[in-house]
Amino acid sequence: MQNDKTTLRDRRQYFPRATVEAGTNRWDWALLPLVLAALVLLAYGASQMTRPFALGDPLPLSLDPSHLPYYLLRTNLRMLAAMVLALLFSAAFAVLAAKVRAAEKVLVPMLDILQSIPILGFLSITVTGFIALFPGNLLGVECAAIFAIFTSQAWNMAFSLYQSLRTVPSELDEAARVFQLSGWQCFWRLELPYAMPGLLWNMMMSMSGGWFFVVASEAIAVSGQNIKLPGVGSYIAMAIEARDLGAIGWAILAMLVGIVLYDQLVFRPLVAWADKFRFEDSGTEAAPQSWMLNWLRRTALTRRVAAWLVSRLEGSLVWFRRHHDGTSIRARPRLTGAAWQRAWDAVLAAAVIVALYQLVSFIHAEVGWREAGHVLGLGVLTLVRVMVLIALAALVWVPVGIWIGMNPRWSGRLQAVAQFLAAFPANLLFPVVVVLIVRWKLNPDVWLSPLMIFGTQWYLLFNVIAGASTIPAELRHAARNLGLRGWLKWRRYLLPAVFPSFVTGAITASGGSWNASIVAEYVSWGDTTLHAHGLGSYIAEMTARGDFPRIALGIGVMCLFVMGLNHFVWRRLYRLAEDRMHL
Repeated sequence: MQNDKTTLRDRRQYFPRATVEAGTNRWDWALLPLVLAALVLLAYGASQMTRPFALGDPLPLSLDPSHLPYYLLRTNLRMLAAMVLALLFSAAFAVLAAKVRAAEKVLVPMLDILQSIPILGFLSITVTGFIALFPGNLLGVECAAIFAIFTSQAWNMAFSLYQSLRTVPSELDEAARVFQLSGWQCFWRLELPYAMPGLLWNMMMSMSGGWFFVVASEAIAVSGQNIKLPGVGSYIAMAIEARDLGAIGWAILAMLVGIVLYDQLVFRPLVAWADKFRFEDSGTEAAPQSWMLNWLRRTALTRRVAAWLVSRLEGSLVWFRRHHDGTSIRARPRLTGAAWQRAWDAVLAAAVIVALYQLVSFIHAEVGWREAGHVLGLGVLTLVRVMVLIALAALVWVPVGIWIGMNPRWSGRLQAVAQFLAAFPANLLFPVVVVLIVRWKLNPDVWLSPLMIFGTQWYLLFNVIAGASTIPAELRHAARNLGLRGWLKWRRYLLPAVFPSFVTGAITASGGSWNASIVAEYVSWGDTTLHAHGLGSYIAEMTARGDFPRIALGIGVMCLFVMGLNHFVWRRLYRLAEDRMHL
């Protein structure tokens, strides 16, 4: 028997590696419990999300810390569902906006409007519709919460992918044209791999943004309706109402566990895997590592699944290929006629005029011009806060982001820390802020303002990190050989290199700050409420009352300010960034 085993072992060493490892191995058996546990938790959580429910029925919630693992499961399922939807939306938006000029003129301003609408605005409009869509079932409220989390994730990811598609290096774009790649092939072979590092960092930021607004998503209070879904966000809302500092501490611990799980099981493996898609490889820097990715690469089952998915994708590349070569008349670029462009511009202008007419009619009939002027004044106050806070955040986080991005080893170490800080809800700071303002008799108009940038400043940091991590090795070596030092190094090398990523982060940080003003300018801790004069506190107050005309007025004014800021400031900076990328 021993001789037979020895003979079999000797024979196996002469077989190809794929044949020897065709079956399962010990790494598969080690991964099996984790996969089974994930499937069981997914099935259990999904069954709880579709239980019978009637509007007005109380959902069993408790501040007992033993319930937090279950609440964490429900919150993570909502976050995962919202992230998948955000990825699909981002891909569709970015391709249309970057490839179709006529669509870009509509989609990019629409994205500006969507990212400026606060979560409370989406909830006040959509929650009733989702409940009506699934009558007698909790799935309607769950869909409303998932959609609210989606709105805190999708816009950042969509604009990041759009920016990457617009700034693909010209030599790579020309190579794709030389090889006559179709649009489908170019997206999978060139554009998506090029955009992958920046997209992953923005996915992490979007996930953190979802955590930041998880309280508003799970503790729905619109038009007198108070629905608290089981989750970490509703747990935090209950702890704030009860002024229970111990429960808030347990909520912070649960959030930390959830963020670490996402970091170790999802984002760190993706970042390590996507490192091969970097446009330039420094060759000397330490590549990001992931124990989870190494584990998956050792398992035979995941390798077979990955090979099957790759074969299906490669098959689709053949299906959607071009059926002509570069010498064909069909290969010539098709230019849109000037008459069609002018006609489309006229249609858009007419739509804007109709929208303005409807807005004027609404203000005149529903709220009055005095109220509209008052809300415009509140918008100016919030605008000043947003610009000052973004400028201060840029002074701090641009140098830090460049340093982290150019040191991959530290980037991996600080990744989870940055995610936790970005995900930390401003609501958890309410006890400290309220106590300090009341005790020292501080001005809420000034000292509530930092809460606006607390969750959105990380858009700047994450985008600068992504931009610095993709600086070509040749550029780094050239700057080192030229002996650039001090301010000259920053002005001629570092700041121009990360400028496109900084502008992307500034746009999303600006929109996020306007959104965060809803919770930052109207703060409650138990029976103590503080509010700063601004557009955010106005919308929060009107949402609590259920005054839909004034909610619409506040949201409309916020959209007006955000679009004006994006058009006159950020868009011009963005075009300058594009010009620098294509030099």
